[in-house]
Amino acid sequence: MRNRCITLLPALVLVLCYLLTAPTEASACMMQAREGTGEYDKHDFSGIWFRAMPRTYGGDCGFGPEGSNPPLTPAGEAAIKKNAPTNTRHPLQQKVGEKDPSKSNDPALTCNPKGFPQIVVDTAHDHHEVVQTPTRILQIWQEERRLREIWMDGRPLPSGDNLANLGPSWYGMSVGRWEGDTLVVDTIGLDERAWLDIYGFPKSNEARIEERYKRIDADTMEVQLTLNDPKYYTKPWVSDAKRFKKEARDAKTVNNFGWYGLFSGLVDLICAPVNAGGVPSNPRGGD
Repeated sequence: MRNRCITLLPALVLVLCYLLTAPTEASACMMQAREGTGEYDKHDFSGIWFRAMPRTYGGDCGFGPEGSNPPLTPAGEAAIKKNAPTNTRHPLQQKVGEKDPSKSNDPALTCNPKGFPQIVVDTAHDHHEVVQTPTRILQIWQEERRLREIWMDGRPLPSGDNLANLGPSWYGMSVGRWEGDTLVVDTIGLDERAWLDIYGFPKSNEARIEERYKRIDADTMEVQLTLNDPKYYTKPWVSDAKRFKKEARDAKTVNNFGWYGLFSGLVDLICAPVNAGGVPSNPRGGD
């Protein structure tokens, strides 16, 4: 009897360790165990992702699909008339930037941040990496060397004096939650100087954006966004689905002489005028 207990002890220890392991850590272990089998954890978005193209598969650079022009409030019409993108989609927009890109007033063209949600919907950002922890999800964007944090600790979005004290920022404040296998992220506190997309659609300081992320299969992640901005738009604007493909760890696009990662000796996708002899760098694809 004593020998049987000794034999069963290692198995019992393993079972107890598994039960005591935090859910997020257990999911990570299970994911590693299944790597290469084609199975995947639908709550695990970790890894390096690349925006899927062509347009028919992963959407284009716009917030909404080509040809969509959401109804604007009078304040929204006044705002969009001020914007002169290099590509126009709305009849009220200035055409000077389309005719001569040097006359565009796109903030990103003068090395300002793209901001959210443009960095998500724009197809020129190349890669981004997702890192998951028990309390946060981090999106690390190769373009701009940008970090975006999504809080997953149950906190509410800031409001009232708390939001006013935090003030607007290029990427706002983001809080996420799970609805089944869908990651739902709400973002507020956005700087209205950053456009929604390269087509010059505006957003106000009252904008609230919801993202719904879902893994379609082991290699594909999809997100759909909804803009709620009663100051500029008469109703919510829902984007088309944007898709991302996961890069394998041994993929040449994320390895440089044996170094795996976004910044391991690869080209910096940042706006650096000094690299261009005083001429602003191309914010659509870096240097």
